[in-house]
Amino acid sequence: MYIKTLATIIGIVGLNALCAQPGLSPDAKVLAAMEKVRALAGEWHGSGWIQMGPQRHQFLQKESVVVKANGAVVVIDGLGINAADATQIIHQAYAVISYDLKTGNYLMRAYRGDGNQVDADFTVQEDGAIVWGFTHPMAGQIRYTIRLQNGQWVETGEMNRDGQTWMPFFEMKLEK
Repeated sequence: MYIKTLATIIGIVGLNALCAQPGLSPDAKVLAAMEKVRALAGEWHGSGWIQMGPQRHQFLQKESVVVKANGAVVVIDGLGINAADATQIIHQAYAVISYDLKTGNYLMRAYRGDGNQVDADFTVQEDGAIVWGFTHPMAGQIRYTIRLQNGQWVETGEMNRDGQTWMPFFEMKLEK
């Protein structure tokens, strides 16, 4: 009886393993959407500035971008340190980007070094620019635009408090 039960369990486990393998391939629409973001993959470094209030802070930035889950997810791990004082972190974030087959939209959740997170709007424009943003209760609309050009990752950040005027507050340029 014991051997028969053990053989049945092994057979079920083996069958499940065989059946599960084809399901590991993401839908072709998901892969096509994520292909538009895949160019971010790699180890990036560079510099930038951020201005919230009267002072502009210069920083050195590292971004590690990895494609995961058979191409269905892109993970971004960023760290910016003060250019004048390497012990001071200016920016630290971790983002997960995927594509929702049901809605036809990208999903992005970004986690900040202060423990907060945001579910951001995320789109890839016709020209390949990546635009992501969210509403901040004090700053208003926040919008970041990433352009990959001439081997560089150029990202700008703008805020809009009045619904009409976009004011730059962030810029960084990175290279692989």
